[in-house]
Amino acid sequence: MLNGGSSSGKSGIVRCLQAVLPEPWLAVGTDTFVDALPASGSGIDFGADGSVTVSPKFRSLEAAWIEGVAAMARAGARVIVDEVFLGGAYSQQRWQKALGDLSVLWVGVRCDGEVAAGRELARGDRTPGMAASQAEVVHQGVAYDLEVDTTHLESLTCAHTIAAHLTQGYVR
Repeated sequence: MLNGGSSSGKSGIVRCLQAVLPEPWLAVGTDTFVDALPASGSGIDFGADGSVTVSPKFRSLEAAWIEGVAAMARAGARVIVDEVFLGGAYSQQRWQKALGDLSVLWVGVRCDGEVAAGRELARGDRTPGMAASQAEVVHQGVAYDLEVDTTHLESLTCAHTIAAHLTQGYVR
C-alpha cells in the first residue's frame, strides 16, 4: 500500500515495482477508481484551488472499491495499491479493516510540496494546488512500515527499497 499526495511519485514507483519484483503484481489505485466513476454524480468535486471534497455517495462507492481490491488479494493476486489518504489515519483505518487478515506493507511516499507542485504543473492533468495541499495532510496520523521520499530520489531507487522489504518479509 503506497500512500502519498498527488504528484508525489507513487505511480512511477508502482511501474518500477512491477518491473523489479520477481512475481507479477497488479497495480490499482485512486486514479483507477476515479477514472471508473461516471463523469458526473459520483460525489467527488475538485475545487479550483486543488481541494477535493467527497460526499457520502462517493464514500459508498469507495467502500465497495476497497472491498473489491481486498477480494482480489484474497483470491491470490499480488496487488500494489497507489492511494491518497485524504482523511489521513481515518483513510488508513478503512483499508486496514478491509485488508484485515492480509499481509500488507504500508509505505509512505513523501515529496516536498514545492517539488510536487512543480511536477503537477509539468503534468498538466491535475488541478493546480492539489499537490501542495495534499503533500502533508495525507500522512497525518498514518502508521507506516517504510517511508520513501521522492523529493530527491528516483522512482527506481524507491522501488528497490520497497522490493527489498517485500522480499525479506517485512509485511504486517
